[in-house]
Amino acid sequence: MNELLDVVRVEPNENFFLKLEFENGEVRVFDMNPLLMKKPFDSLQEKKIFECATVNHGTVVWPGDIDIAPETLYDFSRPLKPSE
Repeated sequence: MNELLDVVRVEPNENFFLKLEFENGEVRVFDMNPLLMKKPFDSLQEKKIFECATVNHGTVVWPGDIDIAPETLYDFSRPLKPSE
């Protein structure tokens, strides 16, 4: 990715996936599973906390000062398939 795109909407889904909409209109899916065993993301294994994901200043945040850079979310996500 060449430009930095802000996240404008997040929807936490089953199995610890995030459905993300970026400011360019792209909708993508990010798999949080590889991060859940690492700090500080390990607390997101609790579904109630994971489901508290919101957008703040262009990236996804959770309680406890947990966030992920928007470029990471974009670069390691995949485009949403029409059936999803």
